[in-house]
Amino acid sequence: MEKSIILANDISEINKLSQFIDEIGEEFSLTPDIIFNLNLVLEEAVVNVINYAYPKEEHQSIFLSAKLQNGSIVFVLTDTGKEFDPTMAPEADITLSAEDRPIGGLGIFLIRQIMNQVKYERIEGKNVLTLEKKLYNTKQAGYTQVPGLLCIYK
Repeated sequence: MEKSIILANDISEINKLSQFIDEIGEEFSLTPDIIFNLNLVLEEAVVNVINYAYPKEEHQSIFLSAKLQNGSIVFVLTDTGKEFDPTMAPEADITLSAEDRPIGGLGIFLIRQIMNQVKYERIEGKNVLTLEKKLYNTKQAGYTQVPGLLCIYK
């Protein structure tokens, strides 16, 4: 099963994104922990596209698809904005205090920490970011749910 959504490159679309992730969570029988983490990751990725991929006055679309595949949930985020490969971004130095740390980079850090695989491609003028999360303790992945067990593992 695959689901998709088209978002405008406008920050007001974040509520629509959150509703989409919640619907996926329900349809794919994901645990609240997984849904929370997916919301965090996808909001970071989409906000980065909204803020940096296009000039502010340019109205464009952002495409997001989700599907279950081999015990994982796979998201593909596509836009036609400025080329940016988040897999090549330097690692955030989380040892620095908030005052000493440069602004930016923590969103990509979170994406890398939560997702099992992050892959970027530039295909025919489009940024294509593929994010994969292995599912544990979900009915769809063939695991039994265990109450109280945190299920976001790498």
